[in-house]
Amino acid sequence: MIHFRMEIPSELKAKIDEVITHYPVKRSAVLPLLHLIQHHFRFINDEAVTWVANKLELEPIQVLEVVTFYPGFRQTAPGKYHIRVCRTLSCAMAGSYELMESLCKTANIDRSHTDHHHPIAVSADGKYSIEFAECLASCGTGPVCMVEDDFHEAVAPEKAAELLGKYQ
Repeated sequence: MIHFRMEIPSELKAKIDEVITHYPVKRSAVLPLLHLIQHHFRFINDEAVTWVANKLELEPIQVLEVVTFYPGFRQTAPGKYHIRVCRTLSCAMAGSYELMESLCKTANIDRSHTDHHHPIAVSADGKYSIEFAECLASCGTGPVCMVEDDFHEAVAPEKAAELLGKYQ
């Protein structure tokens, strides 16, 4: 796991303080705060969990429970370009598992150590990371994947190199 000293920039602190005002009970802001933290730092580490807990007057375990419950929150640093491949039924039938294999081979990513609790695999050079996603909401155009926030439909496994070539 990558460790870093979490320095919250003043703009992010201001946004966090503003978001908290939208909720009648501070603890209700846990999801939006975690999204803001992850958007800024790209993942949520133990220090971030503790910081959010202190900010919302909660115990760290209460924040960690939220982080570990929702698969959209990352607890490890992703690569420079993070890839999510849909694996739900329609995409699986359209070739998403083959797409995952092809993307991993092209990006030199070893997924052999991934599991439910550690779903992200990162290339040795840190350029790419990859994980399966449960549904990317485009069942009729599978297999689909996202690279960062860019959505890609009907991605044939043999087009993996071409797709990754767009992210240099």
